[in-house]
Amino acid sequence: MALKTIIYFIDGKKKKIQVKICDTIFKKFLGLMFRKNSPPLLFVFNREKKLSIHSLFCKPFIAIWLDDKMHATQVLEINNWRTDIVGKGKYLLEILRTT
Repeated sequence: MALKTIIYFIDGKKKKIQVKICDTIFKKFLGLMFRKNSPPLLFVFNREKKLSIHSLFCKPFIAIWLDDKMHATQVLEINNWRTDIVGKGKYLLEILRTT
């Protein structure tokens, strides 16, 4: 599995992270479901839009919605078994929480 290094911004601070790209329907569908360990996942969409996600069958994670310039528009700490998670962005970064 090849990881890609990306740069994104939260509150004006530059962050650098290695991610696995989720750019197909199947990769987006699976996301973090059923994973005990995973590198951060970057979901890529055609345009900035409202994105609804869930955390069924997932360990707790951090969801970061990013605009087209890779600036965070929303950051949420997500617990498992939630279905009411909504944000807006062109990209969605999901990072498993370690605690």
